[in-house]
Amino acid sequence: MARNIVLLGAQWGDEGKGKIVDLLTESADAVARFQGGHNAGHTLVINGHKTVLHLVPSGAMREGVECLIGNGVVVDLGQLMKEIRGLEENRVQIRSRLSVSPGCPLIMPYHRALDLAREKASGKRAIGTTGRGIGPCYEDKVARRGIRLMDLANPQVFASRLREVMAYHNHVLVHYLHSDPVDYQSCLEESLRLGEQVLPMMSDVSSKLCDWRDSGKSVIFEGAQGMLLDVDHGSYPYVTSSNTTAAAAAIGTGIGPLDLDFVLGIVKAYTTRVGFGPFPTELFDEVGQRLAERGHEFGATTGRPRRCGWLDVATLRRARQVCGLSALGVTKLDVMDGLDVVKICTGYRSADGTTLELPPYGADEMASCEPVYEELPGWMESSAGCREYGALPTNAKSYLDRLAELVGLPIDIVSTGAERDDTIILRHPFAG
Repeated sequence: MARNIVLLGAQWGDEGKGKIVDLLTESADAVARFQGGHNAGHTLVINGHKTVLHLVPSGAMREGVECLIGNGVVVDLGQLMKEIRGLEENRVQIRSRLSVSPGCPLIMPYHRALDLAREKASGKRAIGTTGRGIGPCYEDKVARRGIRLMDLANPQVFASRLREVMAYHNHVLVHYLHSDPVDYQSCLEESLRLGEQVLPMMSDVSSKLCDWRDSGKSVIFEGAQGMLLDVDHGSYPYVTSSNTTAAAAAIGTGIGPLDLDFVLGIVKAYTTRVGFGPFPTELFDEVGQRLAERGHEFGATTGRPRRCGWLDVATLRRARQVCGLSALGVTKLDVMDGLDVVKICTGYRSADGTTLELPPYGADEMASCEPVYEELPGWMESSAGCREYGALPTNAKSYLDRLAELVGLPIDIVSTGAERDDTIILRHPFAG
């Protein structure tokens, strides 16, 4: 029996991971975030009420489920407290069951200022970040000048480190990016004030997870973004600043890789992408517009419209390879209802005419590829709200069967709507 499940996006993010995490927490003791920051948004719809979480794990809506934020997550203290207060206003008690790792790097005001100033200076070469300071914060971590949550426990040490790193970043802001500096005193006071609220929730996440493993408890490791945005294996440089693959679950929480039992890759029945970067199956016609409208394809964090296209199996093969996927969970199948013909990208044709089953490394190489499509008959019947596999339209089942065959993985879960219970579970991951 699987005890520890990694659940992550197998595309460019926005696959509907939050709903599946929330669904599976019925069988879990805890949910742990292991990378990213509040540049990701997980939307949960329960009894018609929508909740959007950015830092707090998606297990928050299940009473009694522990929620952990691992050391691999970069934390904006203001955003974290905003989410906590929002949950409490909706009568969700979270503080007593939220643990934040002492090693979490803190996103500071100067990180946001740097993020925005760089994007502006880059012009047409901009990456398309959310402007939340995620990348600059990870840079500080790797450069060993980052400030972590544990530093706030000693205000004098924190003040000294803050002054030193702000002198560096303000110099860059003013003299290189021609932007305004960030005020040290206001940054210090605001950080200490927020620290007083968050420090009571600071806890050794690594030790908790190891103890729970030994006692037989089950944990879901919740990924943010998607595999194709991984800083090493994604469509570089149009990627996020963290590792979004399954292996990052161990590094970002402080457990061993052999403690991870099952990896569930979440994939939409089509493909979307936010921001810039290559997207071989992107649609610019009425079908793409239809998918965007029916799928309500706007970013949960930024509100930016998502680019839409046909399902891309080549990228899913890469996700299987890099993440060691055990199975797939398919979401938004109902968005495909009503199409006469549906297409699946089975591979690429490179600029020299070579057929590729996997996407090439690098954005430029990927952008030069043309998708190779297989056409299947669509379905006019509605799949919305189906909770039994047999109730799905015949051609929808054929579509799913072909997807599983092309990727070489079983489909364990199919989501047919935004509500928690609009889901078909063919095999429960905790039984895998």
